[in-house]
Amino acid sequence: MYSIVSTAIIHGIQSVPISVEADVSDGLPVFEMVGFLASEVQEAKERVRTALKNCGFALPPKHITINFTPANIRKSGSGFDLPVAVAVLTAFGYIRQEMVREYFVAGEVGLNGKVQPVNGILPMVAEAKERGMKKCMVPWKNAGEAALVSDMQVFAVKNLADAVNILNGNGEYFDTPYNIEEMQTGRILDFADVSGQVLVKRACETAVSGMHNLLFVGPPGAGKTMIAERIPGILPSLNTKERMELSKIYSVCGLLEHKRGLMQERPFRAPHHTITPQGLAGGGAVPKPGEISLAHKGILFLDELTEFQRETLEILRQPMEEKKICIARLNASYEYPADFMLVAAMNPCKCGYYPDMQRCTCTSAAIDRYLRKVSRPLLDRIDICVEVPQVRFRDLYNTGKSEKSEEIRARVVRTQEIQKMRYRGENFCFNSHIPSSRIFEYCKLDKKQEIYMEQMYDKLNLTARTYHKILRVARTLADMDESEQIKMSHLNEALCYRNIDKKFWEGMD
Repeated sequence: MYSIVSTAIIHGIQSVPISVEADVSDGLPVFEMVGFLASEVQEAKERVRTALKNCGFALPPKHITINFTPANIRKSGSGFDLPVAVAVLTAFGYIRQEMVREYFVAGEVGLNGKVQPVNGILPMVAEAKERGMKKCMVPWKNAGEAALVSDMQVFAVKNLADAVNILNGNGEYFDTPYNIEEMQTGRILDFADVSGQVLVKRACETAVSGMHNLLFVGPPGAGKTMIAERIPGILPSLNTKERMELSKIYSVCGLLEHKRGLMQERPFRAPHHTITPQGLAGGGAVPKPGEISLAHKGILFLDELTEFQRETLEILRQPMEEKKICIARLNASYEYPADFMLVAAMNPCKCGYYPDMQRCTCTSAAIDRYLRKVSRPLLDRIDICVEVPQVRFRDLYNTGKSEKSEEIRARVVRTQEIQKMRYRGENFCFNSHIPSSRIFEYCKLDKKQEIYMEQMYDKLNLTARTYHKILRVARTLADMDESEQIKMSHLNEALCYRNIDKKFWEGMD
């Protein structure tokens, strides 16, 4: 007999439909599997055969052939176990084929017949729905994740016996509506806790308003990390499309299981400086998204920037421009979204106190070597660089409470709405995303401003990329003031955010 079961494989964060065909015929008792399979998929025949025996399904000595189509896509992962088991049981007549056609099936099977959870269920089930399927069979522990896809009946199974009962019409589907309010995480850190640092807070608001990359430079104990950790509190909420896209990324990485629903908050990823290039960019034997993709639509915070490996930092350059990362492998290329806001923090030298020569113990050569760990091309891709000074004693005892994050966030939301209205006909919606070819259309300057910026271009030794970033930041500052025209004050403030280059990196190649 012949049977066919619908399943899928994860490619990047997208799901690719796969059909598992089973044919049982007379001949030598052989269990063959074909279709460009990875080793863990090839091993499925042993897991499935043993699991079926232990669950009481006696298979006659027949020639069993399993084919995975399309054959030009490499099949990897352990999620094919359950589809293979269902296909074999259907071919032997334990399950009716007309029932199986209605289901999407995925799951790993243990030797005792227990069905184990797999990563990437959310994008798989979402893709199955797009193909018109109304029912899916998934492991019990993946049921909550699969139920996030609306209008899809989710049948959760704990073992092969459950699967057979459900496919023969004797099971009930899983129905657990989730409550968004119950899925919020703990207390979000508030800017009201930060003493002083008014100019730094202004830089944070500007950066978030236009989704500009941000760099803090300052001595130890100035509050760089403390401030960065509070930036998520002034980010606008995720919309429905962003929640689903972000949830798919976390599902592929196996990080959605304990979220109890779609991602509700923008991510804040802060990898340690010992992270490898593959950990940051993604990849591995079975490619998975890295930290820059896990920070999609949120914050990627790199503390102690100069302690990261140089080759690791240089990986950031292309994703920061293209908002995606492509990983090429022998058998396929994988594309992961990487639309993140980079926030980085570093000391100005090894001891941390340059340019205060009363406290700094570093030599000029040591300072130069330290700063050169951040390359000029990477620095050019950071829109706002701000110096974080030591907190003054009187600020620590300031009785007046600082501005709360919710107040700053309200202004950020208003500013971003202005940008979304301006760019509603474009394929971008933030000032930081304005392409170079459109920069002078959306960041118009009058004649006096052009002459002034020409002088600053030569004086600060700017590159074309840096100049465009200054104009984008000035456009954001104008939007924060609800001004249609960029004013001289906006240009001067945007230039101040690049002055730190001249102070610390002057003379670098």
